[in-house]
Amino acid sequence: MADDLATQVGDIQRMVADRLQADQTKEKAFDQLYEELRQYKDDFLFQAQKPLLLDLLLFYDSLNWFQESMVKQDMSPDVIADSFQYLIDEFLEILYRRDVNPAEALDTFDRKLHKAVKVEPTDNEDEDYKIKQVLKRGFTRAGRILRAEEVIISRKTGGGRRS
Repeated sequence: MADDLATQVGDIQRMVADRLQADQTKEKAFDQLYEELRQYKDDFLFQAQKPLLLDLLLFYDSLNWFQESMVKQDMSPDVIADSFQYLIDEFLEILYRRDVNPAEALDTFDRKLHKAVKVEPTDNEDEDYKIKQVLKRGFTRAGRILRAEEVIISRKTGGGRRS
């Protein structure tokens, strides 16, 4: 009976040791899998962001060229204005390649597209809800508002609300 008990205890010890070994093997496999997934995610993010970052670096080079030209005073005021417009156009091109477009210019305020940051009173009914000035250009991406256009609008004094 003691031999049977010793045999059973030995069998149980082997089963526990085998189970521990199997658990350690699984834990190592999961750790390796998680590490591979982390590396994949990091590489995926890097590859997804790389085209934008390279475009921004090219834009950075253009800004540096513009700054050096300004410091050296190599440019006339007309050339400076043209060069600055070139920088704006280059930056818009970077946005276009990411499907980011300037919002369509409108004359009348639309709550879905605009953010009124200032209201100027008017007595003229025809100027009610008209955009007087665009302070910040609005942008869309894939047909959705990315940034609402910030505007100054006219409002008829004493008039009711319009939706």
